[in-house]
Amino acid sequence: MAVAALAACGGDGSASGKTDRDGKGSASTGAGEPVKSSPSGGPSPDADASGEPSTGSTADPQQSDDAYDFTPDPKKVPKNTAQARKLTRNASLAPADWTPGMLKHDPYETAGTWPVLADSCVWSRGGLPQHVLDSYIRRIDVPAKDGKGRVQGSVTVTVHRTAEDADREMKDTVQESFRCPGQDLGGGQRLDGLMSMHLDQKDIKNADATLFEAGKYTGAGSGGKREYVWTKSRIGPVTTAVSVKGAQGYETTDLIRLAAEAGAKLLYRVETELK
Repeated sequence: MAVAALAACGGDGSASGKTDRDGKGSASTGAGEPVKSSPSGGPSPDADASGEPSTGSTADPQQSDDAYDFTPDPKKVPKNTAQARKLTRNASLAPADWTPGMLKHDPYETAGTWPVLADSCVWSRGGLPQHVLDSYIRRIDVPAKDGKGRVQGSVTVTVHRTAEDADREMKDTVQESFRCPGQDLGGGQRLDGLMSMHLDQKDIKNADATLFEAGKYTGAGSGGKREYVWTKSRIGPVTTAVSVKGAQGYETTDLIRLAAEAGAKLLYRVETELK
């Protein structure tokens, strides 16, 4: 249910302590158009301009057209740290870019560090690994109002040296939730009951790959266990991530919608930077 909602919320884009896992998700759109059917239930070929049946594929051409097919311009792919920093800042979101009314969290920005999950399932931050040119985080919150609590969100853009490096990170990330379904974020924050999965490629319309994670969040001021969602996507050597920590009055679908909005906008900006 959660994954389906995430896929449906995507589009084309037209909190706290320094030990947080923020930089460790993004949204995608729904599935393509269905295959046309004949009255007998089988695929029905399209007719050409003469009215005769087409000799081409019987599948709806829109189905293949919807598949994500973008190749970054090699001239636009960052080759050094300075170029990577320019991309991560240009692609990131300010509070108003995500959703009007959102506010900067304190701290707001983290740059040039990397999250590390120890064998003890405790997160810390260290220097960037060799395969990463830059990683940039902004923390953005939905303020408490109308009886609802404060939702803590974050957006992260990371530039890897190669697409292969970025893809390897995507694949390794899912294993973290299997290794540590309960994770200590630091600063009194914790995640429990984590479950991660890669979205089916046919359901992803704005990235080369996307994964989704959900669980329960507790922390100062949370008032108990709250819903938590996190997504990560890749376009070429660039990954984007969005995390949303729930609060009183918010359902999982609310958080998924927030994550999908931010994720789609991040991916649109990344693609713009790379084409």
